[in-house]
Amino acid sequence: MKNIISVLILIVISIGLVTDLNAQQNTPAEYWDSLTDGEKLAFVNGAYTAVSRMKSFHMEEVKMQYGHDPYWREPYFVERFYQILDQHLAEGVGYNIDIIAQAMDALYANFDNVRIPIIEALRIVSTAQDGEQQKANVLLLKAQRQYRPED
Repeated sequence: MKNIISVLILIVISIGLVTDLNAQQNTPAEYWDSLTDGEKLAFVNGAYTAVSRMKSFHMEEVKMQYGHDPYWREPYFVERFYQILDQHLAEGVGYNIDIIAQAMDALYANFDNVRIPIIEALRIVSTAQDGEQQKANVLLLKAQRQYRPED
């Protein structure tokens, strides 16, 4: 269990550091634009892998802790946690993560989106790619409101 928690913490910290260290002087959009196409694909692939592994580790841990109890029912917060994680993964694109990278390019092309953190932008793009356009629009409007660009 300690190993699982250590791996999860390491994944979250590494994604956060990469985003935060480079975004201190630049906006997330400037950082994203500074990446080569290969680096963008590697970033998206890494983020997708991290979210998938986090969900997998959590499911295994829940099964290990509560699998022996026939009366245990998964609480709503666990189900909600999985729903939020799934929003960061576009299942409709399969292994064509270049579609996600191109959608991120399009999202950051709009000045209103330049301050949206990369992981939040990935969530918005992935939700849209899964055909949930209305939900993606709501997420985008919330992010635009929260991360307003400076004039």
